[in-house]
Amino acid sequence: MAIKNATPRSLEGDMTVDEFKEWLKRFDTDRDGRISREELKRAIRSIRGRFSGWKSKRGIKYSDTDGNGFIDEDEFDNLVDFAQKSLGLRIVSF
Repeated sequence: MAIKNATPRSLEGDMTVDEFKEWLKRFDTDRDGRISREELKRAIRSIRGRFSGWKSKRGIKYSDTDGNGFIDEDEFDNLVDFAQKSLGLRIVSF
């Protein structure tokens, strides 16, 4: 697994889409099944991402296709694309 835990800079090579989604779900602190901007900001910070507030705003805008301000389960694939392009994460599908 590419991200071992939510501690800073715990990236180790490629991760699968499922591993990325499982890692991201750890930041769903209110357990509502969707990712808020604040939860995404914490996820970005956990990998020492710079400008986490700005990037989380962009990530929500990029991924949130229904415009409700959250990344729902069916929008996670959009976030995978954003993470690859904007955060430099290497996410592979098998």
